[in-house]
Amino acid sequence: MMRYRIMAAVMMLWVGQAALAQGSARFTGQDLFALNYASDTQISGDGRSIAYVRMTGDIMVDRWRPTIWTIDVATREQRPIATGDGAHFSPRWSPDGTRLAYLSTEEGRGAQLLVRWMDSGETVRLTNLPNTPNAIAWSPDGRQIAYTMLVPASREPLGSAPTRPEGAEWADPLAIHRTITFRSDGAGYLRDGSAHIFVISADGGSSRQLTSGDTHSGAPRSYASSLSWSPDGREIITSANIVEDWQTDPVEGEVYAIDVATGTRRALTDRDGPDFAPQVSPDGRLIAYLGFDDRRLGYHNIELYVMDRNGSNRRSLTASLDRSLAMARWSANSRSLIVAYEDAGTMTIARVGLNGSHTVIADGIGGDSMDRPYAGVSFSVAGNGVIAAYDEQPDRPADVVVIRGGNVSRLTDLNATMLSHRRMGEVRRVAFPSSVDGRTIEAWVTLPPDYVEGQRYPMVLEIHGGPYASYGPNFATDNQLYAAGGYIVVSPNPRGSTGYGAEFTDFIQHAYPGQDYDDLMSVVDGLIADGMVDSDALFVTGGSGGGVLTSWIIGRTNRFRAAATQKPVINWTSMALTADGPSFTSAYWFGTFPWEDHEAFWSRSPLSLVGNVETPTLVIVGEEDYRTPRSEAEQYYSALNLRGVPTALITIPGASHGGYAGRPSQSAARVSAILAWFDRYRENAWVRPVE
Repeated sequence: MMRYRIMAAVMMLWVGQAALAQGSARFTGQDLFALNYASDTQISGDGRSIAYVRMTGDIMVDRWRPTIWTIDVATREQRPIATGDGAHFSPRWSPDGTRLAYLSTEEGRGAQLLVRWMDSGETVRLTNLPNTPNAIAWSPDGRQIAYTMLVPASREPLGSAPTRPEGAEWADPLAIHRTITFRSDGAGYLRDGSAHIFVISADGGSSRQLTSGDTHSGAPRSYASSLSWSPDGREIITSANIVEDWQTDPVEGEVYAIDVATGTRRALTDRDGPDFAPQVSPDGRLIAYLGFDDRRLGYHNIELYVMDRNGSNRRSLTASLDRSLAMARWSANSRSLIVAYEDAGTMTIARVGLNGSHTVIADGIGGDSMDRPYAGVSFSVAGNGVIAAYDEQPDRPADVVVIRGGNVSRLTDLNATMLSHRRMGEVRRVAFPSSVDGRTIEAWVTLPPDYVEGQRYPMVLEIHGGPYASYGPNFATDNQLYAAGGYIVVSPNPRGSTGYGAEFTDFIQHAYPGQDYDDLMSVVDGLIADGMVDSDALFVTGGSGGGVLTSWIIGRTNRFRAAATQKPVINWTSMALTADGPSFTSAYWFGTFPWEDHEAFWSRSPLSLVGNVETPTLVIVGEEDYRTPRSEAEQYYSALNLRGVPTALITIPGASHGGYAGRPSQSAARVSAILAWFDRYRENAWVRPVE
């Protein structure tokens, strides 16, 4: 329950004092390599075992490396399943729990599908695929495994190159793109093609392709993000965007039933909006799925729907919840679904009945981002109702937990050894009324490890991205490193943040950035009034949407001594046409195109305010960022230089937008650079007694 999280946050002060008595050290960038965290928790059907992915900082390859472990739920004994060289991920139990399918790159090739027999420990590689399989799903009888994989498109060539002499070393051939989304953050430039559904015998053999044609579901293009077999094994229920104008209607998606024998497809939904993540009920009568009616808003609450197997009698079960569903799983008796949704910075797991009833099982769960304190969770449900999930606390990364009858029990303590010798910053909740309309703006404050009540400290305002996202009392390496540097770190949830209802989130519709600036300043002023923060030692940073607001803030005020804008959007016109979702940004965030209403894009661009900026500003971006392309950061850096504002540009080699903190060394070095920049302009402002 939420008490579980609040008590943990309150107890952090005692933990910090106990650590001080033990002579512990502060958290450092080097410590990132010693951290572990859990993800993708999969419980067996009988509820006795959990397979999960353990992410470990590998100092020799400078990456978070995924391995697979199992846990005996009764004894909490852990066993390694796949820990060799390479990456091991996506564990999925067979229906009878005797085998575990997973993906692995251990053999030095692209990810392949493997199956392990749990009694003997024997492991067999089933595939030798040219592209990575996804969405692994066992058939109900355990004889087949379905997955999706990219199938390159066959296109007519456009012209021809001269004939290359034998043995000559020529340049690579021309890359020709024909789709509006031709590159995707984290995936780079996309090959022309679509992901399709395949099935393979669980004992090995050749795969059989079930679907064909041009089908798309977002970027990177995929037939489906999930596959669900009917109990009789005759159909696979999935989703796809195969409407004629799929390129300019990026959020569209319908639920389809695929005949396993013939590959024929029939549509089960037909509305304007995305219907996705379908699951057949264990008794085979119903299909549950997620979606919403597309109203061309930047944010929609995702609702849980059910329908009969033939697509009739569709109805929402969560229309009155006013929270956006992250995922849903059927209970074993087919009478209810277990769901997860974000609520005020953390995740809630609840039971939703077929009549729309709603019962909270556990709240204050989650956190799935190491560098910043974002909310998030994934879970699985056993036949006996036991839920396996992961949960992080303010002072530690995610561990595996089980939930029974509302009780949360932690099965792992992956960082006990290292964190027992580190003083971590206490995390507190604060809330202040917005100067705009008096609405409560919640924030999470990370204190320096040696924080003393009654003294004022330098402050880092750290703003979340999205902008449709939120921060919570979750572990965050960035915040802990800033706090270890002597700063109070403030992580607010201004209007537009998720987890506070659709009205609060939709305040920034066609208005971002705007009054969220006032919300942020209200939090800063509240902390100053409370005597925690030195008004002469304010600093600001944030990434993505937080980078937008950082640049917007310093264009509106000179209160901050220094700023670090990370992977920002500076010019909405250039971003809308160069980012990896060009069909989304203009249509949903502006309702028009730059050539139709230039002023709408310019008036909300931080570049329009650069003439006001006097704040020394560090600019940071990943070199392979295709979500907020590096050209955005470079524009701002050039403009600041031309204006004579103290600035520096940091580009992170190999880093995408989503993988910005994917290499521990770069993540630590980035925070160190920001701290050095802030320290440079801090002068003598440090800890001051309250006036």
